[in-house]
Formats: sequence, structure tokens, C-alpha cells
Amino acid sequence: MASELVDIFLVSTRDAYVQVSAFVAVTVVAFGLLQYYSQGALLARLEDNERLQPLAGALLGLTPGCGGAIVVMPLYVRGSVSFGTVAATLAATAGDSAFVILALAPEAALYAYALAFAAAVLTGYAIDQFGMGVGRVNRAVARLEPTPDGGTVQADACEVTPGRDHRVLTPLTHVLHAVWWVTALAALALGTAYLLQGAPEVAFTLAPGYDGLFTVVGVTGTALSVYLYAVGRRFVTSSAPGRGGLASSRYAAFRHAAFETSFVTVWVLVGYLVYEYAVVATGFEVQAAAAAAGLLAPVGGAIVGLIPGCGPQIVLATAYAEGAIPFSALAANAISQDGDALFPLLAVDKTAAIVASIYTTLPALVVGVGLHLAYGPLFGFGVL
Repeated sequence: MASELVDIFLVSTRDAYVQVSAFVAVTVVAFGLLQYYSQGALLARLEDNERLQPLAGALLGLTPGCGGAIVVMPLYVRGSVSFGTVAATLAATAGDSAFVILALAPEAALYAYALAFAAAVLTGYAIDQFGMGVGRVNRAVARLEPTPDGGTVQADACEVTPGRDHRVLTPLTHVLHAVWWVTALAALALGTAYLLQGAPEVAFTLAPGYDGLFTVVGVTGTALSVYLYAVGRRFVTSSAPGRGGLASSRYAAFRHAAFETSFVTVWVLVGYLVYEYAVVATGFEVQAAAAAAGLLAPVGGAIVGLIPGCGPQIVLATAYAEGAIPFSALAANAISQDGDALFPLLAVDKTAAIVASIYTTLPALVVGVGLHLAYGPLFGFGVL
């Protein structure tokens, strides 16, 4: 048993970076650079156009991976966008499982994410229009924001945390930040190949070859991420985790993306470990549960979507590509899942995160069960 637990830890450490973090890093830095070159015009327009916020949030969430959704969470913490926008963003979030479905079942992905987008927009506008019991959450988050040390400050607090100058750790952090990006690019190539191959089992090994490189890059990337999150951010100027802000330079955009992704990596690793250890302890298998007969299939897909992170969603997406679960379960999961974008929100406002998860699960159940009743299970729909 001890050996199995160690193996789970090592594999989760590797997979958290290659399967998730590299894709998050690319999308976060892309938005950061877009913000830098536009001088904040993109998100400023989003903040200024309240009527368009749920629609824009859903479009950002629809971006494969979680980078688009992650940039919305700090805006809510600052009180710049509505709770309906958060719900719309999370409901439309495609997550990293999108890469699996796009590669193996592009037609199914088109329909599933179109349904998720429509449900997300309707849910977001419904929340903003009718309140639906979330006014207290909005008001609380608008008044208070978390600081890096877990306290609270007023909502107009500065977005950037100055780093302490240390003759060893400051230059070391800059060097490791550069190494982190080299590792991220390698992980992106490995992760893309992994998804194009249908997310196969990868041996945990240090031997030469793809599996060995996958292992070395993954473990190294996660180790660097833990350092940047736990130590490095104290000695280099950066935005607080889970908080946005306009980068002052291209380097600052890359630096923010690295620290933000490192923050997400730590949470993803925790999510992986909780999920995997729970499976070992209880014997529960997501794929078997989601493949249950009848209306339990889309219900199972929606429930799996409640699990933060992309690991379980990748498992479910792979199961769909293998014909183990019906399209109704995939569609329900596409709406319910919040991906890695929920981790920053969980860290800064647990109440808002929990309420948002509930409001993304309700339309998932409606759409999933409705599809199952109207069209049947549709096993293998759109699979190449």
C-alpha cells in the first residue's frame, strides 16, 4: 500500500505539469501579452460593458484549456465583473479535456461545447437578471479581497506585490523562472503528443525515450512550480496568485503567467492527489460510475464535473472516445466542469467558488438529461 501511495504521488506530480500546466501557461501568457500590447483595452471593455460580460466570459471560458477562464476570476475578486459572468465563464470552460475530445471526436466536441456555450450564456444572464440568491456573495466579494498572506484588504488594493531583494534568492528566482519556461515549452510539446495519441498510459521511468522525457519534464516542472509559488514569489515582484493586472512589460507578462500557472499547478497537484487517494481508499471508479445505465449517465457526467481540475475530466473524455460513456454524459460534463479556473477562486473566496459550482451543475443536469431523453445515449457519436 505504501508503495502504491508513493507511485500515485510521483505520477500525479508528473502529470499535473505535462497534462495541465503547460497548456494553462500558454493561454495565460497569451492573454497577458494581449493585455500588454492593447494596454488593457480588452478587459477594460469587458469591465465597462456590463451587458456583454456573461457573453464575453463564456467566450473566454470556451478557449481550450483554462487560461481564458482563469483571467476572469481576478476581475470578479476586484468587483469588476458580475457573479453571472463568473458562472457563465465556468459553465463554458472547456478545460484540458477539450484537447482530448478535439483530437479524437471533433464533431462531438463541436456539439458539446456549443451546448455548453449556450447554457453558459443563458445561466449567466439569468443570474444577473434575477439574482437567484447570489447577491450576498457579490456584495461580500466587492467589499473584501484576500491578500497573499490570507488576510483581507479593501478592494482598491494594489495588484502588484513587490519582491524582497535578496542577494541569492532574487537572482536564483529569475534564473529558475527562465528554466521554468524552457520546461513549459518542452511539456507543451510532450502534452500535445500525449493528447494526439489518445491520452495513453505513460510509464514513470527515467529511461531514454518519450516516457522518460515525459517523466523528467513533468517532475521538474512541478518542482519548479512549487518553488516559484512557495518561495520565489516572495523575492520577485509579481501579482498575487489568483489576481490579474496589466503587465508593465513583456517580461512581466511572462513572469505573471509563470507565477499564476505555478499557483494553479500546486492546486492541480492537490486535486489529483485527493482524487487518486480517494479512489484507492473507496474503490470508486469514475468511468464505471459515468457509464451507468439510463439517466444516471448524464447525472454521473455532471457530478464528475463538480470535481475541481482537469484530471477527472480528461479521464471522462477519454472514456467517451473509447465508447464507454454516452454523448449526454459528455455534454453534461462539458457544462458542469469548471477546470483549473476554479482553483484561484477557491483560494480567494470559497463561498463564491462553491456557489458557482452549483450554478454550473444545474444547467448541466437539465441539458444532459434532456439530451438523453430526446436522442438516447448516442454512444460513439462523432468519434473518429
